[in-house]
Amino acid sequence: MSNLSDSGRTSRVTVRLIAIQILVFSLLLTLGGRLWYLQIRNGQEYANEAKSNHVQQVIEPATRGSILDARGVPLADNQTRLVVSASRTELLKMKDDGKAVLGRLSKVLGMSEREIRNKVRLCDSKTPQPCWNGSPFQPIPITDEATTQQALQIRERSEDFPGISAEPTAVRRYGAPGKANTAQVLGYLSPVTDEEINKAKDSSSPLLRSDQIGRSGLERTYDSELRGKAHVNRYEVDNLGRVIGQSRSEKGEAGSSVVTSIDARVQGVAEKELDQAMKDARKERDRNTGTNYKADAGAVVVMEAKTGRVVAMASNPSYDPNAWVGGISGKDYAKLTGKNSNYPLLNRAIQGQAAPGSIFKVISTAAAVNAGYEFNGSYPCGSSYTADGQTYKNFESQSHGAISLGRALEVSCDTVFYKLSHDEWRRDGGMKPKPAAKNWFYKTAHQFGLGKETGIDLPNEVTGRVPDRQWKQDFWKANKVGWCEQAKSWPKKKDFGTKLARENCLEGMKLHAYDSINYAIGQGDTLVTPIQMATIYGAISNGGTLYNPTVGKAVISPDGKHIRHIKPQSHGRLPVTEKTLAQMDGALAGVATRGTAAWRFGGWPQKKIPMHAKTGTAEVYGKQTTSWFATYTKDYTIVMTISQGGTGSGASGPAVRKIYNAIYGLNDKGDLDPKAALLPKPQATLPKIEPDGTIVAQPFKPYVAPKPSPSASGSPE
Repeated sequence: MSNLSDSGRTSRVTVRLIAIQILVFSLLLTLGGRLWYLQIRNGQEYANEAKSNHVQQVIEPATRGSILDARGVPLADNQTRLVVSASRTELLKMKDDGKAVLGRLSKVLGMSEREIRNKVRLCDSKTPQPCWNGSPFQPIPITDEATTQQALQIRERSEDFPGISAEPTAVRRYGAPGKANTAQVLGYLSPVTDEEINKAKDSSSPLLRSDQIGRSGLERTYDSELRGKAHVNRYEVDNLGRVIGQSRSEKGEAGSSVVTSIDARVQGVAEKELDQAMKDARKERDRNTGTNYKADAGAVVVMEAKTGRVVAMASNPSYDPNAWVGGISGKDYAKLTGKNSNYPLLNRAIQGQAAPGSIFKVISTAAAVNAGYEFNGSYPCGSSYTADGQTYKNFESQSHGAISLGRALEVSCDTVFYKLSHDEWRRDGGMKPKPAAKNWFYKTAHQFGLGKETGIDLPNEVTGRVPDRQWKQDFWKANKVGWCEQAKSWPKKKDFGTKLARENCLEGMKLHAYDSINYAIGQGDTLVTPIQMATIYGAISNGGTLYNPTVGKAVISPDGKHIRHIKPQSHGRLPVTEKTLAQMDGALAGVATRGTAAWRFGGWPQKKIPMHAKTGTAEVYGKQTTSWFATYTKDYTIVMTISQGGTGSGASGPAVRKIYNAIYGLNDKGDLDPKAALLPKPQATLPKIEPDGTIVAQPFKPYVAPKPSPSASGSPE
């Protein structure tokens, strides 16, 4: 029995040993396979990665290309400044996270410690500006206005300022030649983020941590051309950080320059006259509210009528784009984005939406003709129009008897367009639209390019709004719940807001008679932008072509050998015949000579430079009226708007006239003075380019405005 027992134990031990041997052998086999995979199969790949861990990059940022006006005058270029920067990585290695260093630095720079700390903290969803929005591994600029003495103190006492550098660096400069700020058109720069670096990694324009990129305006649109390519040297270093050899280098290249169609002289005049028009409007009494007009915002566009090129574009309120250079301060950031800032970063020429008022009537005229109404037919222009028990008044309740559509444009008769649009609404089925409804007044607006972007080469353009039947349906679906909730307090609360919410809850999806009646004169829910209306009036001037507005004219390489011309492109034609277009053109000339704008164009040389115009005064619920003034000659289109500014010709008219005076060189008597003219014909050629690539700017002489002539009198609209 004992022998059998010993034999069993020996057998079990043998089995265990074999199992252990198999396990050990399996582990060794797995380990060997893994070593083969790492060292043989993917050995070279991992060797390269390990090697790269000992490669350090030294980056010399590329000089950003300039943005020039049509005559070669720099609107945005670079200048060398002493920039003091902090390495966040080095500061975090210190026991106190660099607080002592930043404290000493604040005394040298004359800045508060809090301001400096805010600049070097990283931005996130909970951190307000100012903060660092770029890569945490990139030197963070604290100031670009250091004096030579301050820079020397930092460099001579480097042991007191570890992680701090003071170096001469090329920084962006927005020179505002002739006080042409051009802020919203140019845009601004800020550091690239890690997310943007990863996103652009495999693109044709990859980003480096040292890059600054355009955040708005032309700086954003043409960022890849302007940015250039940084010079990158790669060095092999040992474990102690000592350079043991140069790995490779990538040659840098300066950014290309962008020549625009902006004329800095005209831009300066446009900005000045818009600002003055708003100041003058604030001195005028609003008869409806009994207070002065607020004139809180405005925009003006000057465009080449035959090409769509933008000669000037101003938005008010404005700002100094240099505030972003070297990192924006908390105080400046609040001024630009706070609730009381009135949002100067907004380019109201392409982002400001408002009801267009009577400048919309060119669209209603075209729609009426397309619907079968005769341009020279007879239409009643009474002092009011009544529909469904509601009375709609003509402007200032004026009556002109039976008139043509052309005359209706000249005197801006609302009641003519009220009836035409109302008749078409009924013809389409009214509240119960027919399946084959023509919707001429809405269809024509879409064909004129409203309700969509114009295609201008500036970012964040808005579309405006054509409030047709489809829009009414979509808007009702999106807001029904809120309207119906507010309407529950009816009839206990009978204020206008509750009444409107009740109506919208019940029938907000339907296109009512009053919708179409107000729509015909550019009121109601209709929204347009100044650039859209400038494009439309430019098309009327040039024979019907709707151009994509453009600011960029050409991109020129640093050596001047490669030029990419940015040619005008069309996105359609006006939906009118040549005959109708000629008739509308004649009527708009009548607006400037005997209609609502005539009092603003007294003495204008109409035979030499035919002027065409349309005034607009849009009513906005809860606000004062919006001023619109749309004009064109054979060369240019100018559209101006002033929010809460009053009437079209009353508020915007004088400023538009002065811009034309500057362009064509008109004196007080209306006589042409060629020597005083800034741009009697659009700039057709590019600036001269020297053999070394230098772009030669033409001499810049700021415009000196002629003495104002006595104001004419007449009837504003």
